[in-house]
Amino acid sequence: MKGSAVKTFGILTSGGDAPGLNAAIRAVCRTAMQQYGMKAIGIHNGYRGLAKLDAEELTKDDLRGLLTQGGTILGTSREKPFKNTNIDEETGLTQVEAIKENYHRLGLDALVVLGGNGTNTTAGQLAREGLNIVALPKTIDNDIVKTDMTFGFHTALTVATEAIDRIHTTAHSHSRIMVIETMGHKAGWLGLYSGVSGGGDVILVPEIPYDINSIARKVLQRRDEGCKFSIVVVAEGAKSIEEAKLDRKAFKKARKEMQNSIGYRVAHELEEATGLESRVTVLGYLQRGGTPVPYDRILATQFGVEAAHYLAEGKFGYLTALQNNKIVGVPLFDIAGQTKTIPMDNNMLLSGRELGICFGD
Repeated sequence: MKGSAVKTFGILTSGGDAPGLNAAIRAVCRTAMQQYGMKAIGIHNGYRGLAKLDAEELTKDDLRGLLTQGGTILGTSREKPFKNTNIDEETGLTQVEAIKENYHRLGLDALVVLGGNGTNTTAGQLAREGLNIVALPKTIDNDIVKTDMTFGFHTALTVATEAIDRIHTTAHSHSRIMVIETMGHKAGWLGLYSGVSGGGDVILVPEIPYDINSIARKVLQRRDEGCKFSIVVVAEGAKSIEEAKLDRKAFKKARKEMQNSIGYRVAHELEEATGLESRVTVLGYLQRGGTPVPYDRILATQFGVEAAHYLAEGKFGYLTALQNNKIVGVPLFDIAGQTKTIPMDNNMLLSGRELGICFGD
């Protein structure tokens, strides 16, 4: 058994669920137990569970069968403890104070956190409060900076692409405009990749404000060339040129006032602009669920094994990341509060333009 800076660690999943979380839990805990003799404490329902002391020791039996299992056995929540300053009536503590107290009450030497941007921003803040943190990058949006890929993305990409493939047949049969809405609130990686791989004719992402007239021209051009249907892939955060001029507060207000999601609005606008019948499919949570594809299992496993080594080495305050096909450690303070969006010189985006895909601009 190798020596280790950590004897007991806690592990939690926070934010939206994503395929590969259980594979990552398995990899962290199994490596830590087998190689270093560590004790793992599973914390239920994210940061909320740590504030409520909702935790239990994980055994090797608990880790069996997790590699292929979707979701997270620990449960999750979108709790943001640093934004919640309320004092609990029972404990007399704020959430942050309760988290710090329970960290020590559980006898933790470190905390492993699996999550996306919000989760890792909170992890960085807790590190500043003196907690020993190791983090892993999870999100189907692939929008965490300083990592080429997050686990969860490829499974969501596969689901979205398969959906577009199936919708192609209906679009061809009924000569319609088919609008497929993917997830991607601030970054359009999922919409871009699934749109290109699924043969989308139009792809709308948050990074490129769209002009409905530009999209209509593309659809009518296809009709004039003998293509009686069009596939339009829309990320949920896509915005019009007019919306792009709004500040954040005004944009959020405008979106709340929309009766339906962006996919429905684009379909309605296209019907008015082209006179062609449109139909909408919102993929929603389908993209987040189910069995992780092999790529996500492998990536989550690699991140998890590396995280266990960081615990043993006392390498705290780091996120495991993929850069140039190597697993590296990135300081949490370098990623907190940031979002990895699609740059305009991105190769996939440029390839899509070369293929004649319309991006609404």
